[in-house]
Amino acid sequence: MFAGRSWEDWIRQYSQSHQNRWNQLTHSFGIPMIVLSLLLALLSPFVTGLWPLAAGLFLLGWALQFIGHAIEGKPPEFLSDWRFLLVGTRWWLAKVTGRLD
Repeated sequence: MFAGRSWEDWIRQYSQSHQNRWNQLTHSFGIPMIVLSLLLALLSPFVTGLWPLAAGLFLLGWALQFIGHAIEGKPPEFLSDWRFLLVGTRWWLAKVTGRLD
């Protein structure tokens, strides 16, 4: 699935298109919002009222992603390779745990 590349290689490439601090900031909020929205969407058939919250978080999270890329002046990596949708979450985790260079 990852074409013989390590997570570190994928994250390094992802980081290259996320150099601007404002882009990093929008991603630092947008990525967890998107992940949380997906989890809430999975729970929404069982819990009344979650669907609007999940949809709102999803839309706002993606809006932040695209705002960040507009500021950066670079397209999102996932437009060239869908696997970067997964790498973004790992990048965020590395960033918040201090494991990102």
